[in-house]
Amino acid sequence: MTARRSGDGRAFRRVTEELRTRMADGTYPRGALLPSQRELAEEFGVSRDTVQRVIQELGNESWIENRQGTRARVIKNQRIQSETARATRSRRPMTLDPLISEAFEQPEVTLDVYTLTSESLDVHIRRQDERIRAGVIAPERIALRMLLPSESLELPYPRAVNDEDAHRLRDRFRTITRRSTESLHQVLEGLRAEKLVPSVDLEIRHAPLTPTFKLYVINGAEVLHGLYRVVERALVLESGDQVRALDVLGLGATLTHHVQDDDPDSAGTIFVDTMRRWYDSVWDLLAEGPQ
Repeated sequence: MTARRSGDGRAFRRVTEELRTRMADGTYPRGALLPSQRELAEEFGVSRDTVQRVIQELGNESWIENRQGTRARVIKNQRIQSETARATRSRRPMTLDPLISEAFEQPEVTLDVYTLTSESLDVHIRRQDERIRAGVIAPERIALRMLLPSESLELPYPRAVNDEDAHRLRDRFRTITRRSTESLHQVLEGLRAEKLVPSVDLEIRHAPLTPTFKLYVINGAEVLHGLYRVVERALVLESGDQVRALDVLGLGATLTHHVQDDDPDSAGTIFVDTMRRWYDSVWDLLAEGPQ
């Protein structure tokens, strides 16, 4: 029974992450109907029970509207506000996926990331792994630095509304973070070991800070910045139980996009330089290595 629950938990997170990403990147735009639960179960090779829990989780996060007897409808996606026209070749509303994809089309890819967990980053890196293995792109170097909160830090979120659920929620948070960082290690180390990318560097450090925003510094010249919004909602545990909690929504948050240009006094250049300096200062002076 324990093994089955563990496997179901991994399947639950995998399907949830993928559907979140599809809604965030516009694959399922706002107003679209998701595939039926039967179709989702067949596509992902999971049970209907797992799909039902995923739909419940996405409804709790306000991604979808789910009414009995009808297919779930998307009511939210991720928005990126940008004043630059060079961000993507697409003329659709800007999303994170094409920005990460464009970064990986360069010979050298550098990503500095500050986040609460590495869950959504793991999804995006695995998408680029698929493109590399398919021969669509061929970066020569990937360098990823990631700042996460210290594991010993008492975070204000996610936090259980009822004290008796606190330890289960802490375990859930740590499991998600460790699973995602392990996946990142496996994916990037696989690219290096198989010589699909000649140079791969991944370093993760922990800082005694509670992230109030998510930050991506992309190839040293672009920044994505988004504030975490605190909400009270139900979180679905891997056991299938629900826990009321204060949490933040990362993937669904609006991100602002800033690009460094040739003008040292432009708003974009100043913002990128400021965030890059902030990141380096925390990395060098506050953060510690693997815990």
